[in-house]
Amino acid sequence: MENIPNWFYRTSAKALILNEEKKFLLAREEKWWELPWWGLEYWENPQDWIKRELAEEMGITVKNVSETPSYFLTTQKKNGVRIANIIYETSVDLNDLLKFKPSDECLEVKFFDIEQAKKEELFPNVQEFIKIFNPNNH
Repeated sequence: MENIPNWFYRTSAKALILNEEKKFLLAREEKWWELPWWGLEYWENPQDWIKRELAEEMGITVKNVSETPSYFLTTQKKNGVRIANIIYETSVDLNDLLKFKPSDECLEVKFFDIEQAKKEELFPNVQEFIKIFNPNNH
């Protein structure tokens, strides 16, 4: 980590997938819950990245990814790496979640409201997200 400039942020495009109750989808990676999906490659369009990654890693069909982000946050991982998350509201075929099969990168998926999420082991970015998430905005 010593070679990474202190102004550097690893950027991730995240999918904000909501159910009818406006609970948000989190994916469990090992023991931590995370917003789907991870790091954005600098040459990729965030909407295309989200569509491709959700299809490849979770078998989820994406109907739409918003043109503009719903949320932006920054935080620091436990290893010191600074991260920036650009979070796009994403609509999916919720029936695909019924067919979800765990993978090495995604062991489980579940919808949470803020209070339910606070009771779980969350990645630092999700801890920041639940501070700013407002279901009434969606």
